[in-house]
Amino acid sequence: MAEFSITIKGLSLKKSELAESDLALLNAAEEASKNAYAPYSQFFVGAALKLINGTIVLGTNQENVAYPSGLCAERVALFSAATNYPNETVHTMAITVNTAKAAISEPLSPCGSCRQVIMEYQNKQKSPIRLVLGGQGDTVWVFEDASNLLPFGFEAEYLKG
Repeated sequence: MAEFSITIKGLSLKKSELAESDLALLNAAEEASKNAYAPYSQFFVGAALKLINGTIVLGTNQENVAYPSGLCAERVALFSAATNYPNETVHTMAITVNTAKAAISEPLSPCGSCRQVIMEYQNKQKSPIRLVLGGQGDTVWVFEDASNLLPFGFEAEYLKG
């Protein structure tokens, strides 16, 4: 049996250490989370994408009583950007959560489905998507490439015969 390990490359910062543009994007995600529809989980997620042309696209999680009919904030934002700005590159995505149920002091990580979708869009645009992840605390994680969150992502090349 051979053992192996994986290194995830990212930065752990305080909000005060973020670049002004990243802090503004994270604040936009936090503001968007207030518009999430999460009556069942009370877990309000906001995502804000910054396109290469400077446009900001927002997304919020949308729950449905017929689970899993809802959609995560990250996918709402990505799908909206792809629909409304089909030829623009996503530069950075900020994601955050707020909930009264428990303090989420550590940064929020996207679910597995969202990680896979983010990777698909990163591969489609042939350039990395930076991720700025926050929670209700002061710690923020920054990843220069979304592949750091999904080291074993399912790739389109696997489907080729």
